[in-house]
Order: sequence, then structure tokens, then C-alpha cells
Amino acid sequence: MTKTHNSTQNIKLAFFVNLIFSIGEFIGGFLINSVAIMSDAVHDLGDSVSLGLSWFLQKFSNKEGNERFSFGYKRFSLLGALINSLVLIGGSTYIISEAIPLLINPEHSNAQGMFWFAIAGVLLNGFAAFRLHKGKSVNEGVLSWHLLEDVLGWVAVLIVSIVLLFKDVHILDPILSLAIAGFILVNVTRNLIKTMRIFLEGVPKGVDIKEIRSKINNIPGVMSVLNLHIWSIDGEENALNAHLSITKNYLNNSNMIKERVREITSDLNIAHSTIELEFND
Repeated sequence: MTKTHNSTQNIKLAFFVNLIFSIGEFIGGFLINSVAIMSDAVHDLGDSVSLGLSWFLQKFSNKEGNERFSFGYKRFSLLGALINSLVLIGGSTYIISEAIPLLINPEHSNAQGMFWFAIAGVLLNGFAAFRLHKGKSVNEGVLSWHLLEDVLGWVAVLIVSIVLLFKDVHILDPILSLAIAGFILVNVTRNLIKTMRIFLEGVPKGVDIKEIRSKINNIPGVMSVLNLHIWSIDGEENALNAHLSITKNYLNNSNMIKERVREITSDLNIAHSTIELEFND
């Protein structure tokens, strides 16, 4: 069984576990009147969308470039992150609008139902996170951390349900739902900004383009850097386009200059590069 097949199977398993459980959360959260359970159901549904898209795009984004998409299909993997972010932002906003009135007039929640849902949430999400954590792909690693956040959220629900079993403090349920929704909004917004930065072909985070330009300018024979562009294809692999003005006496050393540019950018994970030389007196 290949590594790609293992990765796909792990994501497929996590997808079905998460989807079935999120449906159960919506039904159970409504029956036991817990807005905290409902808010986590929205989170888990968003995770299911992310896992489902990742399952599909795990193979699709590995397609080689062709006449329609010369860079290949890697950027298609970003669509999953974009759609998932929009789903989570919309769902979290709805949960916040529902939870705020309950801070003033908290309703009775079934603490015992919350308790058993929390146990199931910790076990199922923990199992899915463990399976993905065992995988070797970057995709699995990111998703495993996402599911680990779910486990921590369910641990919080478990603690609140235990408190409610012994003390009637029902305002804890909307407070917890707001905390979960707020946590999701902050992290999802951060990921959405990162995704949009890649779509808009911004300079990858951690890349100091001024420093790289300065190093290239210091290569013997380089008169000036006319254009230098570095952007990310899918958040992992980057591309580079450089247009350099070179003195004519380095005409026979053009390959050396290109090799020096590649050495300078060797730690930037450049998968595609175009280096154009323009010779001047």
C-alpha cells in the first residue's frame, strides 16, 4: 500500500467519523438544549467539510501540469481551506448570535446528556486525530492538529457538564459556546488571511525579498536586479521569477550566475524558477 493511499484512507476514515458525529451533535444538542453542543457541532461540520475536501483534493492536487494548468493542480488544495473557513465563520457567527441572549436568560441544559456527548467527542475525535497524526503527509499533520483542537473543546464541555451535574449554573453553557465560537473565529480568520495571501500571490511568510535582492546584487557580474518575484503555489511550494541585468564580460558565465541565484534561494522551497539575464555594457 503506497504512502498516498495510506494518507487518503486515513483522511477518509476521519471524514466519516467526524461527519456522523457532527450530525449526532446537531440532533443531540437540540434535544438536550445545549447551545455549547450545537456550537461544537458547527465546528465539527466545518471539520467534516475540510476533511471531505482534503480527501478529494489529496489525489486531485497531485495531478501533473498540462496545457490547462501548467503549474499543476496543487493550488486546488487551497479551495478546501477557503470553503472550510467560510463555513466555519458563518456557523460561528450564527452560534454567537444565538448564545448572547442566553447570557441574560440562560435555559436549562441536560447536564447528563452533555456529559455523554463529551465522552463520545473526546474518544471519536481523539481516534481520528491519532490516525492522522500517524500519517506522514503535511495535509494529515495539519488536519490532526485541527482535530486535536476539537478534543480540547470536548474536554471543556466535559468539565462544564460535570459542574452542572452538581450545581445548577446554566449560564456556563452559553459562556462555553461563546468561548468555542470565539476561538474558532480567531483561528479561522487567521487561516483565511493566510489562504487569501497565497491566492493573491503575496510574498511567502518568512521570505525577506529585500535581503534576497541584496544578495543577488552582490553576485559578480550582476549590475542590477530589474525584477524579482517570489510567490507560493499552494502554501508549501514556492515559485521564483528573476530578471537580472548582467555585464557583457560575464556572457560566458551566465550559467554560473543562475546557479548562484539558485544557491541563494535554496532554502525557500522553490519548485519552479525562471531566471532571465539581460546583457549590457
